Amino acid sequence: MADHAAARQSKVRASELVGRGWLNTGDQELSLEKLRGKIVILDFWTFCCMNCLHVLDELRPLEEKYSDVLVTIGVHSPKFEHEADPQALAAAVDRYDITHPVLDDPNLETWAAYTARAWPTLVVIDPEGYIIAHLSGEGHVQGLTSLVEELVQTHEVQGTLHRGDGPYVPRPKAQGTFAFPGKALALPADLAGVDGTYLVTDTAHHRLVHLGTDLETPLATFGGTEKGYADGNAATARFNEPQGLALVPKHLRQELAADVLIADSVNHRIRGLQLATGEVTTLAGSGTQRLIDGQSARQDPNYIATGADPLTVALSSPWDLVYSRTARAFLIAMAGTHQIFSYNPETGQLDVFAGTGAEGLKDGAAADSWFAQSSGIIESADGSIWVADSETSALRHITFNGAEATVSTAIGIGLFDFGFVDGPHPQARLQHCLGLTELADGSIAIADTYNGAIRRFDPASGELGTLARGLAEPSDLIVEQTHDGGSRLIAVEANAHQLVRISIPEAIQHVDEGTAQVTRNSTRLTGGTLNLTARFSAPTGQKLDTRWGDPTQLKISSTPENFILEGAGTAQGLTRTLRLNPEITEAVLHITARAAACDGEPGGEIPDHAACHLYQQDWGLPVVVTGDPGDESDLVLDLRGVN
Repeated sequence: MADHAAARQSKVRASELVGRGWLNTGDQELSLEKLRGKIVILDFWTFCCMNCLHVLDELRPLEEKYSDVLVTIGVHSPKFEHEADPQALAAAVDRYDITHPVLDDPNLETWAAYTARAWPTLVVIDPEGYIIAHLSGEGHVQGLTSLVEELVQTHEVQGTLHRGDGPYVPRPKAQGTFAFPGKALALPADLAGVDGTYLVTDTAHHRLVHLGTDLETPLATFGGTEKGYADGNAATARFNEPQGLALVPKHLRQELAADVLIADSVNHRIRGLQLATGEVTTLAGSGTQRLIDGQSARQDPNYIATGADPLTVALSSPWDLVYSRTARAFLIAMAGTHQIFSYNPETGQLDVFAGTGAEGLKDGAAADSWFAQSSGIIESADGSIWVADSETSALRHITFNGAEATVSTAIGIGLFDFGFVDGPHPQARLQHCLGLTELADGSIAIADTYNGAIRRFDPASGELGTLARGLAEPSDLIVEQTHDGGSRLIAVEANAHQLVRISIPEAIQHVDEGTAQVTRNSTRLTGGTLNLTARFSAPTGQKLDTRWGDPTQLKISSTPENFILEGAGTAQGLTRTLRLNPEITEAVLHITARAAACDGEPGGEIPDHAACHLYQQDWGLPVVVTGDPGDESDLVLDLRGVN
């Protein structure tokens, strides 16, 4: 057991928790003094971030197991302007069923005090108030479990561990038909028995609702109101935060035994529903979040074996899906890996259709493109595909030339730029858009979620305009035909827990409320060269998996691309020297670090049956080159810091 008295001399005392207010505490303010005697995990998160949502779910079993000694504090340090709204944060705490205290940190004061560089970041504080671990990214729960066990043993012996209930006080739940509905689908009369009904993912109730023409009356429900995973009939089936819906073409319904496909986001699966029987089945996804295991950690992370059983392929937070006539496959917005997957309904083959897995905005051939948490996807009348790319606040377009697909950007410029600006596409801005639909004239209506607006992009003119404002986080849109031969929109208004009809105005608004950038401070670099290191240490009970060579890897690129003159690309090892372009003073470094470790003790052999794990973190670091020798020429990032 570690000698904490001796080790404490090298420890750093945790900084006080400073912010605008607290949630999930019964209106009580917390301090480190009040938490003394508990093991504390600070989870720096922002509610737009898919990796942060993954960490929330990873921590739940740990929080439950050690509920009498462990307190998780969510420190909400926002990326987008809308996320700094206290009402929006409160809604997110409810939406994601967060069962620990949350500190509202809108000015990133606590973020800066703990030198966080990426969402999510985890900081572990021992019962005496010292920082003992600083972690970036997801996938740390096994190491955290070992660390918590060690801390419990040590501090119980020292008498510095205080058992008992933590400070969490649940918030009252909203009552009504819906709880944060996600996506909606118009049902054809041949399936629903009548025109004008809709299928809605009642996301926070973990079910689907067949909704009547009044947009209020449930005609049927599928799944329970508690999260879970189970196939079966309407009453016994279970979902976990279902999101997107796709109508199955008539010629495929019998083969798939499904009328509608569902992106079951937290279950990491694609499910099928037969409306007449209410039967729910699983068509794709193993239920394990997509990470690379064992030997395949040395292979292309996009690799999926030809002929692989789709039920054995790991997915990551599928958020929306649509059938593409051109691709003859369902295309899936795989938000968790920043990619578009394809699912061939005739063969069951899953493939990566577009995106390398790097988070960002890069156009070109589908295989080389970058996406960022794609959350909405539709097929237009001409067969091309439109994608709502939420983390870049971008509208992306996929076009086909025979078997080749190409990605372009209609609106958006990068991970850190957003706003509420109409006009020509180079100047136009969105803020974390989630849903799309095509209007009768071929223009694209956009659920501009964090602006609370519905926007309209005209592909012919390249102009963006505004159709409606004042909505509570609209997350999806449907076009509905009216009795006079016209059309109107139905918006899924997630934070108002409802669907609403909205007329399409003849005169499009032109709004200019300005552009914005993410408020994180840029890392100041000296320039010339930059020595970059990602630190990694395998958690207790694991060792680096060296059976096939170096199990670590760095992938580095930049925006603009020519900021790095030498050292970009993917290579083994966690250290790299970059030569920087002296003519560019501001840029974003895109860094992905990976390391593979397996269960086993250092010095021993890794058993054939050992569980293996890939640890990965992505950073998008804004940097500024100052020329000042006192600034950074060496940059150290923590992939994993539990020791």
